[in-house]
Amino acid sequence: MDHFNLRDGELFAEDVPLARIAAEVGTPVYVYSTATFQRHARVFREGVAAAGKSNLAFAIKANPNLGVLRVLANEGFGADVVSGGELHRALAAGMPAEKILFSGVGKTREELALGLDMGIGQFNLELEEEGVVLAELAAARGLRAPAVLRVNPDVDAGTHAKISTGKAENKFGLPIDQARAIFDRLAPLPGIDLRGVALHIGSQLKSLAPLEAAFTRVGELIAELREAGHRITHVDLGGGLGVPYRDDENPPSPADYGAMVARVTRDWGVELMFEPGRVIAANAGVLLTKVLWVKPGVTNPWVIVDAAMNDLARVALYDAWHDVAAVRPTGARMVANVAGPVCESTDVFAKAREMDAVASDDLIVLRSAGAYGATMASTYNSRALVPEVLVSGDRYAVVAKRIAAETIMDAEQVPDWLE
Repeated sequence: MDHFNLRDGELFAEDVPLARIAAEVGTPVYVYSTATFQRHARVFREGVAAAGKSNLAFAIKANPNLGVLRVLANEGFGADVVSGGELHRALAAGMPAEKILFSGVGKTREELALGLDMGIGQFNLELEEEGVVLAELAAARGLRAPAVLRVNPDVDAGTHAKISTGKAENKFGLPIDQARAIFDRLAPLPGIDLRGVALHIGSQLKSLAPLEAAFTRVGELIAELREAGHRITHVDLGGGLGVPYRDDENPPSPADYGAMVARVTRDWGVELMFEPGRVIAANAGVLLTKVLWVKPGVTNPWVIVDAAMNDLARVALYDAWHDVAAVRPTGARMVANVAGPVCESTDVFAKAREMDAVASDDLIVLRSAGAYGATMASTYNSRALVPEVLVSGDRYAVVAKRIAAETIMDAEQVPDWLE
């Protein structure tokens, strides 16, 4: 459920007409619904409650906007971060340091030190050497770094190859059959509190079966580690729960997910951690864009809009689907391609799509754009960086300004020897 609905023939975000935002802020623009973020956060929390004590850490990579993060901080969420920049964002948004998990396969020594100095709640280790370095940095500060070892259970998530992270050939985690030996070597180091394991097998999962298989393997590992004398108190189950981008998709609900987790983990005796991202954010946002032209095509007309692949890269990267809807639909329908103005053949949002009939200057939205949208935007073709708007009831605020190409150019300079 989201809060983008038609009223008297016009699409609203909560109680704000999208046409008003387009007129006052311009297009293209991301529009987020506070009420939808709140509802999704609460539904996820309620869904996993049956699994017992847990820490909910929003995956900041999905949507790092400070306004969005503040909404989730107010809902009691911590953060899953994968860079020093994301760590600073989480803290700036009011997320407590002790609720921050630092993931990622390429943390620098400076980022590890930053996490220690900020007092974050957990480091998710990706390799043995990282654990050794972390222990040294922590010991030099008179600390013991709270950490878990990320394992790769070699489970196919059944998702798009570019967002699969749990197979043996993926770069993430350590082979699960090596975990015992690595624990034996890392756990005795004085600067580290190696207290558990983590996993994350992929994103946009549409079935619970791969997750259950992975969690079952981790349960077996926990028993093995405890038998070897290791203290296991925390397990990070990652994220990955899918969302419905299309009307015919029906991914598992947080309640279904939570029931499975409760069943599989009931004898683990640990605090569980979750890293939801897309499931919280995707359907809480839309990309609002204006039709520039309707260009005749050989098979279907081309609806050329002012948003482009630099604003929303998911379609070009993953062949992703985003529903297309007119802000003021007339009831008429058409079959068309929807594309942006960037000079790439991949700058296409939809092909041969049955959609609301539109004409030049009409407004349309690309739905389910609240996750992996603005955060992946670029200035390719020297286009402005897309702005973001957060709606709450009958009010809205620009929470990220449009950054013009001229402003970006101000950061560049021609060297003296070329003048």
